[in-house]
Amino acid sequence: MVRLPLSPEEVMRGKLLGEMLRRARGGQSMLDVALAAGISPETLRKIESGRVPTPSFSTVAMLAMALGLSLDTVWRTVQEGVGADVPGDAVPVKRRAS
Repeated sequence: MVRLPLSPEEVMRGKLLGEMLRRARGGQSMLDVALAAGISPETLRKIESGRVPTPSFSTVAMLAMALGLSLDTVWRTVQEGVGADVPGDAVPVKRRAS
């Protein structure tokens, strides 16, 4: 199956999502956040840089939970393009037990 190219709007939403997640991560390490969300650090890096502009809903939901963000905040920020709509007091990541 051939994947259709993304629209400019989809690319922009991906960049906004990545920027928002990067800011919400703050001083937390990429590794800790990725592990808490159940994804690889490489996947998180690609999402934050906008190289994966359309991550799955479950990935976004797990990242939001790991960063202490509501899905409403994520949706509103990405849809409205409001980059400053990220709470600065996101909940720190708790590592999973091995």
